[in-house]
Amino acid sequence: MKTIANDSPCQSEQELIERYGGIAFDKQLDFAELVGGKNWNADIGKGEITFGGELHFPIQILGTFSHGSQNWLWAWANTQSGLPEHLLEQAVQLKQYGEKNGIDLLSTSTFDFSKAQMHFIGLIALEMFQARGYYIADFGKGAMLVTIPADDREQALPENHLRIFSAFPQFISQFEMNQQRAFVNYLQAKGYTVLQTDEVVSGTRKDNRVTARFNAEGRLLNLEG
Repeated sequence: MKTIANDSPCQSEQELIERYGGIAFDKQLDFAELVGGKNWNADIGKGEITFGGELHFPIQILGTFSHGSQNWLWAWANTQSGLPEHLLEQAVQLKQYGEKNGIDLLSTSTFDFSKAQMHFIGLIALEMFQARGYYIADFGKGAMLVTIPADDREQALPENHLRIFSAFPQFISQFEMNQQRAFVNYLQAKGYTVLQTDEVVSGTRKDNRVTARFNAEGRLLNLEG
């Protein structure tokens, strides 16, 4: 089981999404394309999820969302469901990270939530644990958020240069953040050499180059390459 990367710790939800969100969103696009609209089935006993009866993946369970109460419940706090402890390892590590760094989102057992916010947690966990992807498994009364652990063969950095120009604008439209800091982290995670001035960030990787301009508040103005 992969553990949280030993980076300098984040101290807020915003830092988490700025550091991990961009590259996680990029990776999640690949996973979403792989599973498409296939029907899912989770076997908690086996600790796996299947899509269309043909794709089989191990899972880690992060938590559940109730459509009725509009509440999120972390898997480590869901004592009534009898979930196997080995499927909660990532959720427990996130709890410990939240307690250590003062991030209530990760350490508070349950709170008012929206289903859309599950994507925030999914992206953070995906990259912090170097997972292959995450999935929101809707079961009618609620939805379960799981991550799909990756093996070493699946750890190559996404190399699709052109995806930057569609993925990053999509990503920043969904979450509040300093977009300039998020872009720097995204490029670095993607393997680019990054140069920046006050309001311009450029990245190069092999023969590919991208340049972004931001306003004084760190919001994206222009992206070209």
